[in-house]
Amino acid sequence: MSNSLKNKIALVTGGGRGIGRSISERLAEEGAIVAINYRNDVESANETLRNIDTNGGVGKIFKASIDDENEAKAMVDQIKKEFGVVDILINNAGIASKGKSVERTDPEELLQVMRIHALAPHRMCQLVLPDMKKKKKGNIVMISSVATLGQAAGGAPYNMGKSAMESLALTLAKEVRKHGIRVNIVAPGIVETEMGDRLIQAVVGVESIQEIALKMPFERLCQPQDVANAVHFLVSEEASYITGEKINVWGGGETISGMA
Repeated sequence: MSNSLKNKIALVTGGGRGIGRSISERLAEEGAIVAINYRNDVESANETLRNIDTNGGVGKIFKASIDDENEAKAMVDQIKKEFGVVDILINNAGIASKGKSVERTDPEELLQVMRIHALAPHRMCQLVLPDMKKKKKGNIVMISSVATLGQAAGGAPYNMGKSAMESLALTLAKEVRKHGIRVNIVAPGIVETEMGDRLIQAVVGVESIQEIALKMPFERLCQPQDVANAVHFLVSEEASYITGEKINVWGGGETISGMA
């Protein structure tokens, strides 16, 4: 373990699996006390916690639907009670859209995707900012997507949600810089996760994400650890003069039909 984030309290939404798991584990490796948020999959969240424990880190799982006002506030209050105020917020929780055209998109799907990717991160920021401002220090990272570069057909809910998330980040970075708080964006490309697999099946029309691996930059799929490493850099002191920026983690560009 390193101590670059020693005693920092980090909240990772959707932190129990996929990209969120790798971020939770990476921050714990650097000494952060990690609050692992999950919505339904308690088994995966517990597995993430066991991995952290095995490697000498500290963490705890917290169940909450971040798009539920009461649950989100109760979670942040509980984290504060057990560990202290949140120093690092990683807005990672997300869901894939179904690959429908604008004309055929279910209005409820659009609302749900927008709630998770844009409205919930807005509220999560509101919940942690008062204490960050008192400490005159803090880090917020939004996990977006390179989907905002290409705005591919058949992905309006997801594209809209992630675009709104990025607008939130860039606006907030300007508002809180004077308080010593940094806000940045990490935007992965196609990542080898369960959600990534579903997204590729919907948008590209393949049966498995593995079908496109050799067509990707460096002839491999982006791994969750690649994203976690970028997140760690942005919340570390090595990035202390970086705010309002976006790192695209996609090997320099993807050429898969239907993507950016």
